[in-house]
Amino acid sequence: MEPLVAAIDQGTSSTRFLVFNAKTAELISHHQVEINQSFPKEGWVEEDPREIMQSVYECMERTCEKLCQLNIDIFSIKALGVTNQRETTLVWDKETGEPLYNAIVWLDLRTQSTVERLINKAPGRNKNHLKHKTGLPISTYFSAVKLRWLLDNVDEVKQAVVSERAMFGTVDSWIIWCLTGGRNGGVHCTDVSNASRTMLFNIHTLDWDPELCRYFDVPMEILPKVRSSSEIYGWMKSGSLAGVPISGCLGDQSAALVGQMCFREGQAKNTYGTGCFLLRNTGTKPVMSEHGLLTTVAYKLGKDESACYALEGSVAIAGAVVRWLKDNMGIVQSSSEIEKLAAAAGTSYGCYFVPAFSGLYAPYWEPSARGIICGLTQFTNRNHLAFAALEAVCFQTREILDAMNQDSGVPLMQLQVDGGMTSNRLLMQLQADILCIPVVRPTMSETSALGAAMAAGAAEGVGVWNLSPNHLPDVTSEKYEPQINSDESEFRFARWKKAVQKAMNWETTEPCCNTKDDQP
Repeated sequence: MEPLVAAIDQGTSSTRFLVFNAKTAELISHHQVEINQSFPKEGWVEEDPREIMQSVYECMERTCEKLCQLNIDIFSIKALGVTNQRETTLVWDKETGEPLYNAIVWLDLRTQSTVERLINKAPGRNKNHLKHKTGLPISTYFSAVKLRWLLDNVDEVKQAVVSERAMFGTVDSWIIWCLTGGRNGGVHCTDVSNASRTMLFNIHTLDWDPELCRYFDVPMEILPKVRSSSEIYGWMKSGSLAGVPISGCLGDQSAALVGQMCFREGQAKNTYGTGCFLLRNTGTKPVMSEHGLLTTVAYKLGKDESACYALEGSVAIAGAVVRWLKDNMGIVQSSSEIEKLAAAAGTSYGCYFVPAFSGLYAPYWEPSARGIICGLTQFTNRNHLAFAALEAVCFQTREILDAMNQDSGVPLMQLQVDGGMTSNRLLMQLQADILCIPVVRPTMSETSALGAAMAAGAAEGVGVWNLSPNHLPDVTSEKYEPQINSDESEFRFARWKKAVQKAMNWETTEPCCNTKDDQP
């Protein structure tokens, strides 16, 4: 049997465990479990860290059962990688192993007043005050402000810090700590790609930065150790895979960049998940954006390898808009139904949807924006709304691509795509039409998991996956060519931008009658 490598893909809406052939990158088996999100107050988004770990164990055991049914020896699994939703913030007790609060999810907005306080103490009240070190604007999106909120508002967290029991981590750190023994010797670490999304990490020195930690008033002793994205961190302590090394760790968007084999400077990919994330490899030097994009560490594939950087455009709401149409509005019964509805309309009939449920991320970084649907007439029906929702995902990607082309000075000639929403063919065609360039989708769209498996299999001491250019597997893909003329595309995009302006500055943080809103 050829060597296999497994990956845990812990996303915002589900957890997956996938097993790949290390020679061909073929997906052998997998299992998926949905994750519950809770919304305790408007703008708050939380997940239960225990449920996250339970889903990880369930996916692993189920996949192992499926492998046994296929007569595949699970001892062929030589390594395990972890990829995760980024920025989502946890604090737990290292003595009891219990979380001290729910995980605060990346798109949560409760930290808006914290962000304003932090920006107000920056010289010139500049939200980019820390960008030269972090590559990021001060925003509700990143982990440091969520951690600051926990330290300010949750007594259990404050007390655990004082008594030196607290551990902070993003989801990757929580998973690796639990799998390597938890309170019985669990490894507390993260990789450079996840660390670079906290605002506490210096992307030039590749380590936690004392000055940044002081700015957010975060005690450095609660932070995980930063490691490369491809090395043995520890070994599985229990379950069917006990003894297997955990040797790859990448934030989901970095993992997709690796899984799409975008190892050359200038290559880019867009992932359509809960949010939408376009990353462009900029090589071994960080490029600072002049157009509202983030500078992030893409990966560091080995202790002694150089780090590679990326420019990133982040959209908060992509697949989440479909979930909203389903769960909140009852307009669709299932995520797959939106394609049928939108196709029945064939147009939005002048209806534009800006899903700024969590404010707007790149290129605006405008937390006060809120969702808006405009251009409605008596003729508008749910089919038009479904079409407008899909178009919104494409327009948001277009804004980011334009910014990226301006920053790099080299226009992208085609876009590589992946993620759950890419199975929607209408969306892919719309995306090609709105970008006016071809869109290329690999037949196997689980590229984040593949990237984590590649990093794990290539680690020193594992060495079952070869990442040199002439050994990369050929991936089959389908290509969507633009089918409308560029004038129509430009007209629709201009109308969309007009709608975005109307969504801006909607929410104010002036106190109104109930001032207790930001208490837990």
